[in-house]
Amino acid sequence: MPLIDLRSDTVTKPTPEMMAAIAAAELGDDVYGEDPTVNRLQDLAAALLGKEAALLVPTGTMGNLASILAHCGRGEEVILGNLSHTYLLEAGGMAALGGVHPRVLLNRSDGTLDLTEIESAVRTDDPHFPVTRLISLESTHNRCRGSVLPIEYIEKAGELARKKNLKLHLDGARFFNAAVSLGVSPAAYAAPFDSVTFCLSKALCAPVGSVIVGDQAFIRRAHRARKVLGGGMRQAGVIAAAGIVALQTMVERLADDHKNARTLAGKLSDVPGLVVENPVPESNMVYFRLSDEVRLTDDKLMAILAKRNILIHDVAHRRYRLVTHYWITPEMIDFFVDELSATLAN
Repeated sequence: MPLIDLRSDTVTKPTPEMMAAIAAAELGDDVYGEDPTVNRLQDLAAALLGKEAALLVPTGTMGNLASILAHCGRGEEVILGNLSHTYLLEAGGMAALGGVHPRVLLNRSDGTLDLTEIESAVRTDDPHFPVTRLISLESTHNRCRGSVLPIEYIEKAGELARKKNLKLHLDGARFFNAAVSLGVSPAAYAAPFDSVTFCLSKALCAPVGSVIVGDQAFIRRAHRARKVLGGGMRQAGVIAAAGIVALQTMVERLADDHKNARTLAGKLSDVPGLVVENPVPESNMVYFRLSDEVRLTDDKLMAILAKRNILIHDVAHRRYRLVTHYWITPEMIDFFVDELSATLAN
């Protein structure tokens, strides 16, 4: 059995078609706006999500930070969830580099923020307070078991943002997983948001890169923020070429990853010693934890499986996230569950 890497969909490697596109990419200097392959990717992404313009950035973290900097000035504020990737796992960049204040609300188990709480959190016009400028949501929601924000919810969030004269941003690292899960078009899912970031390098299998979309004025500001953050690239068509293939060939097949995740969750539910937190996954993530009767430590369990060419990792004490992706097959899922069951039984 080849390597079974369930740690994340960030471990995906480019497909042969992507490698061929990289080798054949027409290149220019993107800082001058002259890389034709980058321009094609950006035009494709904007059209696909129904926005005016797009911008290629090296990473999703930079995409979120550039978006926040484009929406907020120093001393202004963004409302976001306590379990959001931007708040927890992006090194405090909005505060450290942008002087932007995070107003943190509790994420509910489905990844949403209570809309009434959002409205109450919007600051009044008072010199004691930072000025609220932005609401930031996440879908699929990583720390909320890969949950997908319902389209009815994001539409109401958009209405609230407009009512309060705020902007609405989506950390859509796995944006296409969300759209495919709901069976809606990317443009329909992006419609309520003023800006969206999505990753090319996760379940879409491209080796590098993320994209920001929004209107022309926003993208001009984000472009400036990208420069400040050191994200200006030269012959970036070698990145964009794989991204184009990803958008053209990898989106619809995400349904296979979701199906595999549901299969994986179902099989794990029958394994003694495990508690599956989301027995019917909404996207490509399965969360489980070890029950009290399991004596193995996290390090020991991961080491035993690694010797059998299986990679997993813990996200908390005795708690694990498994992520299905292009390089995980049904046969691999069966092998993993058998090996995990045998390990726990010993």
